[in-house]
Amino acid sequence: MAQGFEELYGSVPEGVWAAPGRVNLIGEYTDFNEGFVMPLALPHTALAAVSRRTDGVLRLHSADIETPVAELDVDTLAPLSDGGWAAYPAGVVWALRQAGHTAVTGADIHLASTVPTGAGLSSSAALEVVTAFALNDLYALGLAPAELAVLAQRAENDFVGVPCGVMDQMASACCVDGHALHLDCRDLSTRQVPFDLAAHGLRLLVVDTRVRHALGDGAYAERRAGCEEGARQLGVSHLRDIDHARLPDALTRLEDERVRRYVRHVVSDDHRVERTIALLDAGDIRAIGPVLTEGHASLRDDLRISCPELDLVVATAGSAGALGARMTGGGFGGSAVVLVESGDADAVTKSVLDAFAAAGFRTPRVFPAVPSAGARRVSRAV
Repeated sequence: MAQGFEELYGSVPEGVWAAPGRVNLIGEYTDFNEGFVMPLALPHTALAAVSRRTDGVLRLHSADIETPVAELDVDTLAPLSDGGWAAYPAGVVWALRQAGHTAVTGADIHLASTVPTGAGLSSSAALEVVTAFALNDLYALGLAPAELAVLAQRAENDFVGVPCGVMDQMASACCVDGHALHLDCRDLSTRQVPFDLAAHGLRLLVVDTRVRHALGDGAYAERRAGCEEGARQLGVSHLRDIDHARLPDALTRLEDERVRRYVRHVVSDDHRVERTIALLDAGDIRAIGPVLTEGHASLRDDLRISCPELDLVVATAGSAGALGARMTGGGFGGSAVVLVESGDADAVTKSVLDAFAAAGFRTPRVFPAVPSAGARRVSRAV
């Protein structure tokens, strides 16, 4: 990264930073409802080699895309301008300055990422968070990881135009090696939950279906609006406020079948996060498998964000002996997670690959999800 930066910009970067992608173990579409989620960071990261500038110029380059350096003026950055991939790091600079951090007077940034794009593994959040961490360090802004995550979310919401919740950015910023992150999306309180699968003879597989999803096409926003409408009709600020025990009564008060389905999913998935936490605290990791599969059925039938490839992963893995499986992320493609006994991982993987071949689908990419560290600085200028 440092060498690539020097070749581009003619000087040594002031440092290199990393921020990971994530998989979400349980709790989907609950974050913008101020509910609970439980992601874990992946070893796959976005990397950024960065130096400060004092002339108001922001230069951006990606090693992963054959495009020239994008040169922007920090004073004229405008939301929702079609900047492609560059909108994510540029949006972070915009969000920082909008929040009063006008000390950020420009930067040279060289980026690369091993987080698969369009796979539901938060490649965009990784780009945002690595940019935020680098600028926070270089400009000595003194912002905590959670504050940087919120600003990165604002970049995606208000600059890029995707109405995502804060889970992806919080996972990238705050996860800890060997743990899953229990996040309360109302107050952003966190708890690091030990998640040492290998010690229990288990493995969590990620199956990237290679069906690329895009959350800016309106389907995600429509479901968010439906959840907000459900909360309005039920007289609460967010669906987080509907107790699971009172869900049947709440559903009878909703006339719109679509809104009813969305509410049922969100309230039930919040409860599934709580059940998962209780099982992990009790040391009964294997018992979370059926909770994952139950969550997939809800995403498929109530939220209706699955696709044939994701459904095939879940069904095939279950038939091949997996403990549980579900789609993860925003849906309409992307990835699934599969909990397996370590000794069954190869057989389950083969069954999924064979099923995709028989169905005529693209060959999926399968790899283990190893709970990894959140964003950090990885090197300084020599």
